[in-house]
Amino acid sequence: MSTMELAAKTIKTLSMDAVEAAQSGHPGMPMGMADAATVLWTRFLKFNPDDPEWADRDRFVLSAGHGSMLLYSLLHLSGYPEMTLDEIKQFRQWGARTAGHPEFGEAGGIETTTGPLGQGISNAVGMALAERLIAERVNDAESTLVDHYTYTIAGDGCLMEGVAYEAASLAGHLKLGKLIVLFDDNSITIDGSTDISFSEDIVARFESFGWHATRIDGHDHDEVAAAIQAAQDESERPSIICCRTHIGHGSPNKQDKSAAHGAPLGAEEIRLTKEGMGWPQEPAFHVPAEARTLFEKAANRGREEYAAWKAKEEGASSAKKRWLTSTPPTPSSAEIFESLDLFDEDAKIATRKASGAVLNALQHTLPELIGGSADLAGSNNTDLKDFGDVTATDMGAQHRNIRYGVREHGMGAIMNGMCLHGGLRPYAGTFLVFSDYMRPSVRLAALMGQPVVYVFTHDSVFLGEDGPTHQPIEHAMSLRLIPNLHVLRPGDGEETIAAWQHALQRSEGPSALLLTRQGLPILEGSDRKKALRGAYIAHKESGDTPRAILMATGSELHLAVEAAKEIGDDIRVVSMPCFEAFEAQSSEYKDEVLPPSVQARVAIEAGQTIGWERYTGTQGAIHGIQRFGTSAPAGRIAKEWGFTSEAFAAFVRNYLS
Repeated sequence: MSTMELAAKTIKTLSMDAVEAAQSGHPGMPMGMADAATVLWTRFLKFNPDDPEWADRDRFVLSAGHGSMLLYSLLHLSGYPEMTLDEIKQFRQWGARTAGHPEFGEAGGIETTTGPLGQGISNAVGMALAERLIAERVNDAESTLVDHYTYTIAGDGCLMEGVAYEAASLAGHLKLGKLIVLFDDNSITIDGSTDISFSEDIVARFESFGWHATRIDGHDHDEVAAAIQAAQDESERPSIICCRTHIGHGSPNKQDKSAAHGAPLGAEEIRLTKEGMGWPQEPAFHVPAEARTLFEKAANRGREEYAAWKAKEEGASSAKKRWLTSTPPTPSSAEIFESLDLFDEDAKIATRKASGAVLNALQHTLPELIGGSADLAGSNNTDLKDFGDVTATDMGAQHRNIRYGVREHGMGAIMNGMCLHGGLRPYAGTFLVFSDYMRPSVRLAALMGQPVVYVFTHDSVFLGEDGPTHQPIEHAMSLRLIPNLHVLRPGDGEETIAAWQHALQRSEGPSALLLTRQGLPILEGSDRKKALRGAYIAHKESGDTPRAILMATGSELHLAVEAAKEIGDDIRVVSMPCFEAFEAQSSEYKDEVLPPSVQARVAIEAGQTIGWERYTGTQGAIHGIQRFGTSAPAGRIAKEWGFTSEAFAAFVRNYLS
């Protein structure tokens, strides 16, 4: 057999053996795509296992993440030092880098966390968009520092998911010609043949998006190579190569059956498969030297390209080098935020408008800041006013506003891809209620520790007449449930500055800004620096110990302050714009803000109250909303539901009595 065929069979047998050893996993997809992946990695992919974060490497995303053994086998054969054979033998076991689905950060070469179908191909769109944006900022006639492809392997499930539709549609619109998708067209899902639920013409669909689409035999190495070369030659359109493959390729009894998808083949079937391949039965996890040599040649080719690139990078200006990183940039100094003086103390301003003012005050200081909105830029205030729109024909430095269209789910996944690529700091906006449409992407950003920023406006029932379909009730609390997501609900313009400072200085996870439609006063006790700690005393009692503590976020903060003044001078008001930041403070600081001895505590927030018990305790009270909203002017809703200072003061008095 040829060396290429030998290498592909190595991947197939490693995948079979690892799944069998774990008694858990998905052998069929790696066996089906091993041929195409071997061609891609050994003949086309630009990589350097010695520096997995090389800024100009090609990106490879396994969107069909259940086939993780395909990626682990490729990384092992390519010489990535963390992906040892012992790691593969520990597939899906405690402490191993070889998780059931690829997890970003576990080993070099794992570009993103995949598993939820459709997310990986959508991340790849973001990576390809980032490559294009950065290339147009740093490349010139003298030097090309950014010139790489983004490849992804996607399956039927990925293309069925709506997120992939959204992202692929935008990729075609923006003409991301360096995005190449290898579609594992095996016509099998968990429940059986895809024809029980799926009868689309994928080529026609992607052609309608503006893609270059072809069909090939995914097991014919020459056809695969020719198709990838044709995709590279097509610079104006992204490409999808529909690889007709056989799931569980080579298995005499399970090939082309759903039984090969998500369960071990079994010892006897593995014996028969290896026999049919002309493969030794023992030892398991056999890796021929010739297969290693083939991948080593590919790695050495990448090392040569890397050395040439490093020489160019060393001669680049510092202005260019700032873009050449595999991590998202963060502001190096707090001074750029502390120096902002944006709001008139006597004026009312909606925090969504305050957010837009902060963005535009920072737009020249932070050139890596790039963002957009899901067709709501005017409402979300996400436009950078001194810059134009990112378009298919112009993605240069003067174009930083991305028009995502009505594609919240795709927008979230694309932002993750941009962040994972490095060099950019993406943000994007929509109404808070539509965070539900992008929640899977938000969760994955938190899981991967990617510091994307979400601008969620119209944050309560006080958006008014649009009614219950648009009025978020449970959303603030449900977002607070996501580990590593920081939810910031500022109470005025000053706290909005702090919210942006917190979000942009975070490097270990995403932040969600929850912002008002209605105008809010700048509070006398508002303090940006203290707001960065998540909670602080916004209105202090006159004595040594408060009779009661009122706690609030967002638009309810000024109601709490006004109510406290009406009740008496022994009432404290604590602003709590970010629970997560407050929980990170020392116990001494938390006790200073919320003295344990004061058990009379009342929280107010215009939404679901479950979760406030952490701070009110069993003897406290919470004024919130336990039902869906209603269509009416905001002022009438506030009056009817007790969200005025007078009504809240009465609520507190009743509690204290």
